[in-house]
Amino acid sequence: MTAIREANQVGNLQPTTLVSYDADLERIFDTRDATALASEGMDAAALAASTWRDEMRASGEARTQSFARRLIGAGYCGLLVRSFAPGTSEDDLNLVLWSWGNAPPSYLSPIDDEGRLSR
Repeated sequence: MTAIREANQVGNLQPTTLVSYDADLERIFDTRDATALASEGMDAAALAASTWRDEMRASGEARTQSFARRLIGAGYCGLLVRSFAPGTSEDDLNLVLWSWGNAPPSYLSPIDDEGRLSR
């Protein structure tokens, strides 16, 4: 349900396609690790802040975007973060990827055994 909540945060449910992936991802930052998060100068409140648009207007980049840039520079291909969409809980997670490809350490491929995506 997290995917549906993320895709349709405002208004009526719109047509949505869900896709499963086969993945072999080696460098994922886990934001549930408070110590690791603090070592990057972040905390759960900063991740949840709804003021990111205001931060972008004021300084050109939101604090969460700076955080992502640091992780990318450190070789992470993504991060695991809780969903902050309405109706979600701490158990609802998103995998945010910045880079992926056809081979590890950032292998990602849609599972489409029946060829439905090409129709």
